[in-house]
Amino acid sequence: MPTYDYKREDGTTFEIEQRITEEPLKVCPTTGQPVKRLISGGAGLVFKGSGFYLTDYARKSSSPASSASSGESPKGTSDSSSDASSSSD
Repeated sequence: MPTYDYKREDGTTFEIEQRITEEPLKVCPTTGQPVKRLISGGAGLVFKGSGFYLTDYARKSSSPASSASSGESPKGTSDSSSDASSSSD
């Protein structure tokens, strides 16, 4: 449920959770003062806690050409220099 901000007649404010379909409050439930609902900009998207990184949702490329261009050899293959050194034993 969304949280709405209200301002009392004396200038103090409070928050209350209401359904979207409910009518705005006319009086404060605790003091009985007339209230007016405030318009807020909204919270937007908020990430709380650790573990959210830019690369979490990055597109992963599965082509071996991209890993070869970064200097790594694809899994299951070996460099020719390591083959030459292992065959000289």
